[in-house]
Amino acid sequence: MVDFGYDISDFFDIQPEYGTLDDFRALIKKAKELDLKIILDFVPNHSSNESEWFKKSVNREKGYEDYYVWHDGKVNATTGEREPPTNWLQYFRGSAWEWNEQRQQYYLHQFAVQQPDLNYRNPLVVAQMKRVLKYWLAEGVSGFRCDALPPLFEVLPDAEGQYPDEVISGATDDAEDRNHLTVKYIENQPETIDMVYQWRTVLDDYQRIFGGDSRVLLIETYAPAWFTMQFYGNRTTNGAHLPFNFNLITVMEQNEFSAKNVQLAIDLWLNNMPAGRTPNWVLGNHDKRRAASRYGQEHIDAMNMLIMVLPGASVTYQGEELGMTDVEISWEDTVDPWACNSNPEIYEQYTRDPARTPFQWTNGSNAGFTDGPTTWLPLASDYDTINVETESQAELSHLKIYEHLGALRKSSQTLKYGSTKYQTLLENSFVVERILANEPTIVFAANFGNTVAYLNLLEFDKNLPESLKLLIRSVESTKNYNNRYGTTSLRLEPGEALVMSTEN
Repeated sequence: MVDFGYDISDFFDIQPEYGTLDDFRALIKKAKELDLKIILDFVPNHSSNESEWFKKSVNREKGYEDYYVWHDGKVNATTGEREPPTNWLQYFRGSAWEWNEQRQQYYLHQFAVQQPDLNYRNPLVVAQMKRVLKYWLAEGVSGFRCDALPPLFEVLPDAEGQYPDEVISGATDDAEDRNHLTVKYIENQPETIDMVYQWRTVLDDYQRIFGGDSRVLLIETYAPAWFTMQFYGNRTTNGAHLPFNFNLITVMEQNEFSAKNVQLAIDLWLNNMPAGRTPNWVLGNHDKRRAASRYGQEHIDAMNMLIMVLPGASVTYQGEELGMTDVEISWEDTVDPWACNSNPEIYEQYTRDPARTPFQWTNGSNAGFTDGPTTWLPLASDYDTINVETESQAELSHLKIYEHLGALRKSSQTLKYGSTKYQTLLENSFVVERILANEPTIVFAANFGNTVAYLNLLEFDKNLPESLKLLIRSVESTKNYNNRYGTTSLRLEPGEALVMSTEN
């Protein structure tokens, strides 16, 4: 629990804070009764330094000698002191190498010191991690979300066993920050793509033998499009069903939030995705500030609508369906190792705690998250109104809108199978149209600007009728459900978003 579960000591058991294997089996059983599917987080890049594998590797026990990435390091010609083999930096600040006194070698850790990197150039490690996948498939999971794929492999050492240094990137003067150097040699190696293909084979083989639905493979990768798209597979080999699409996060990080940049984010995925694959859309996750804080609370309904109306899979990080926002976390309350490895002056640049605060179930004690005396991170100040209980009872709320969107996706053949057209209109409005023969057309329209917009949707699609029926509206919209609104001069208030249909 150094990195809240991402430092795994036993890949075949459940962390005691969360229960037992019997509890997990009960969860799987109940989920099947409810027609829900459980997907596990698979953390392949590293283990905990408390893992038996690591302890055996430290002792150079047979079969475990090269389970991790070990290196003698280099001797400084000037000082005569031993030092790390390269200048590589970890994600959580500082050197990616740690000296182990017992083994008398450095080990690589691209994350915390307590998270040594597994050596995927060792066939025994590859086979072991496939056993992990098969073990949990046999326990009834429906697939895996694979964490932190970019650093799975690092470049091969040269003939003398030496690795190359990364060069200074120019992105920051902070020499402890990973961004201070390039990551050419420690991320996005071609072998990583092949490993994902091998994992997909494990999942497909399991389905072929035991039947049932496809076991899904989702991949977390913040990588350029040319690399990310390879995870899908090629003409002869299947890869991940869904390499996570973070464009709606990353494009907005690099640019302002606007309709033009929403279109850019969508273009970057749909224009690069291999034919016959499934797109996906992500607004946030446990590593990024909450969507409602990044896009603005007035746009959370619009963004939830957007990812539900676009083709493919939509991914929700808990709290987005409620409109939860970041919580300001003091240095004293900070628990994220990335932030804790910095200092009180700069920790807010690194902390992920603001998006990891307790999920808000009720307006009661501790937001219904725990019956203990305190929560592990402070609660948002607005939890008395932004919570499941309150929003479920409201006539209209972010949660109600989210539920309506989910119901529409299940019932609408157009959203399942229709073609897609989208465009920025005027300066800062955005429209998506889903079309399927002999089915109602679905139209999403949103105003991401600060002023009232009057949209002529016939300029977008001249085949649209004179009016559209309102199916879903954002919280602040004053329009009425099931009323019809004209397509030639559709008035949208700032932040207003609508889902409409050509149905009668």
